[in-house]
Amino acid sequence: MLILSLFCLCGSVLGEPSLEARQIESFNSGWRFVKADADAAEKPDFDDSSWQTVDVPHDWSIAGPFSSDAPCDGDGGFLPTGISWYRKAFTVPSGWADKLVFVEFDGIMANSTVWINGHQLGHRPSGYVSQRYELTPHLKPTGQANVLAVRTDTTVQPDSRWYTGQGIYRPVRLIATDPVRLGQWSTFVSTPKITDDQAAIRVQTEVVNAANTARSVSIETIFYTPDGTTAARSTSPAKTIAGGKTEPFELNLTVRQPRRWDIVSPALYTAHTKVISEDKTLDDVITAFGIREFRFEPATGFWLNGRNFKIKGACVHHDGGAFGAAVPLQVWRDRLETLRSLGVNAIRTAHNAVAPEFLDLCDRMGFLVMNEFLDVWQVGKRRGDYHRFFDEWALIDTRQTVRRDRNHPSVIIYSAGNEIRDTPRPERAKRILASLIEVYHTEDPTRPVTQGLFRPNVSGDYDNGLADMLDVVGQNYRENELLAAYRQNPKRKILGTENSHDLNVWLAMRDHPPFSGQFIWSGIDYLGESRQWPAISTPFGIIDRAGGLRPRSYQRQSWWADEPMVHIVRRIGRNEPSPIDPGYEASTDARFRVLEFSDWTPMNRQPHTETVDVYSNCESVELFLNGRSLGAKTRPDDDSPRTWRVEFEPGVIRAVGSNGDQVVAVKAHRTAGQPAAVRLLAPRSTLTMDWDDVVRVEVQIVDENGVLVPAARNQMAFEVDEPGVIAAVDNADVFSHESFQAHGRSAYQGRCYVWVRAGAERGQFTLTARSDDLKADTLTFKIQ
Repeated sequence: MLILSLFCLCGSVLGEPSLEARQIESFNSGWRFVKADADAAEKPDFDDSSWQTVDVPHDWSIAGPFSSDAPCDGDGGFLPTGISWYRKAFTVPSGWADKLVFVEFDGIMANSTVWINGHQLGHRPSGYVSQRYELTPHLKPTGQANVLAVRTDTTVQPDSRWYTGQGIYRPVRLIATDPVRLGQWSTFVSTPKITDDQAAIRVQTEVVNAANTARSVSIETIFYTPDGTTAARSTSPAKTIAGGKTEPFELNLTVRQPRRWDIVSPALYTAHTKVISEDKTLDDVITAFGIREFRFEPATGFWLNGRNFKIKGACVHHDGGAFGAAVPLQVWRDRLETLRSLGVNAIRTAHNAVAPEFLDLCDRMGFLVMNEFLDVWQVGKRRGDYHRFFDEWALIDTRQTVRRDRNHPSVIIYSAGNEIRDTPRPERAKRILASLIEVYHTEDPTRPVTQGLFRPNVSGDYDNGLADMLDVVGQNYRENELLAAYRQNPKRKILGTENSHDLNVWLAMRDHPPFSGQFIWSGIDYLGESRQWPAISTPFGIIDRAGGLRPRSYQRQSWWADEPMVHIVRRIGRNEPSPIDPGYEASTDARFRVLEFSDWTPMNRQPHTETVDVYSNCESVELFLNGRSLGAKTRPDDDSPRTWRVEFEPGVIRAVGSNGDQVVAVKAHRTAGQPAAVRLLAPRSTLTMDWDDVVRVEVQIVDENGVLVPAARNQMAFEVDEPGVIAAVDNADVFSHESFQAHGRSAYQGRCYVWVRAGAERGQFTLTARSDDLKADTLTFKIQ
């Protein structure tokens, strides 16, 4: 291994780096697809003319239909599973004749097998891990057609506790490199020492010589600041690599006056690493990274860049609601912005490897990430889940995913598993955990490892040594047990890895400095884990699956957000019926019952008493009904909501939040009349010609005064002219079995949603929403 100290360049402006040698092409468009098994479909001359043409990312399951006898049951949201095939014909560019050519998939669900021109390249059970195959030996000469074929198989069901999606649901790309190239995910940028004056940066990488003869090469790395200015550069001495061999390289550089990556200001640097031979760049990669330092302390919890604060996290599954598993990045951006507005600063990737693009987004937006890959080890939770493949694939999948993800500054901790059922046999469980930890620490020694322990007092994890194998002790729920484990051994660093929405859970973290943070279950409603028909998704999130705010989200905001806020909800008793939705009567699961309403429009308009909760982080809140003060209340020490019993009368209920003598937040609800019109609301009116760019349009049913009618369930119809496209529709109702891919949707709680996307041409288009007996509304969008 070569180690070279750096030299620094200050002030040289080269602009944003771009690849000089490696070529990467999107491989997303023009796939042939069939939702069935097909004999010999891997052969190049197979006739796929009757198959559907699709672009990927593509989740064929989300199109439905929902079925009460679906093999995946409620775990998979009662949606289709099974076997599917994809085929794509392509020719290799003439400039790639002397290149190595690879295909890289970010995710194929699941048990995928890949062929090129009839030659099997490999098989992968996990649907979440990225996978790369070399095509070079089997490619036809330039100008002749090649056929890539992919088969997926999820017939053994249920295979997950949540909705997985189906098919090639993440992006695909072709990569062309020189035979002397940088190894896949081998470039690792770390920051061994950081001060305000300078940051020591280490670049470790591997060079693969796939040629038959030895080559003399060096490594050059150039660092760019977040503004595109050259921060440092260094070149290693030349080193000869024999044919068929791989050699490691290491460079050490210094960046002066570093800008820290932080949740407030997520500054991203860029490393451009090149393989140089005879003054020619043979291969190169561009790596975004952040300069930051963090640590967990037993007595004081989490620290980032010298600042001690609580990790206020949310567990998030990988589906995007109406989009299934093939989620445009803008959907994630919208969701993360909403979570941030509620005070959330961290995401737990529950419970699988996520798309690398999702971690890119967390890097850019300044979210901390608990990166979790496994829901099971050797003991399964469902008949068809990953336990069937764990012994053969777990260490391989973990190693490759750590190498893929270790440059993301958002990732601050790895989780080796969620509620693992192997722990009742502690010696076996400890052997498995030790093997996983070794992989994490070998591939990335800069981050700690935790695990979402499952009832550790029952399995004895705090006494048999298993918990103390973890760098940070994580436990799901039972916060007092975790605090007791800290008191038992004050050297333990502790973190809530999955936590409920209850007030006492928040207080356990707020009032105990050792409690580093929590990850609430869940941040967003997700498809599946609904347990029983007719529910197809869960209502556990602080935001619903369409991105709307639940009443409970405002309570979270009052605890976690810094900006002054106030919000009013009506609350009904836990044992009372939920008049807003007859669908809840079909469920015997009390978790699905609606108990809070963000309105002043009860179904009962006769005189009666309403329980009103006001969520606020303000020092004082005064409540008014039709201009009359109902009194002011100060913020309770335990952060519980301020509650009034109010005799209902139609009109306006208003809450005014004050800090000292200054009014800092106001919220009001007005009693709604009968539905009169449709109102469309969108955050912007421009789109780019990018699959990842969509705009969520909120469709509201309002009365003649423009007040949302919360009980409205009108059937909506949507029209969009070219070049616009309706990408998805939803209403967030966990009992709705309407298609997500339609031009209409019923309203739920007075709302539904439609996402629009640019078509194949620039220009502008108009979206129209109509419903019988209501005034229609339109929005116009421009495609840039």
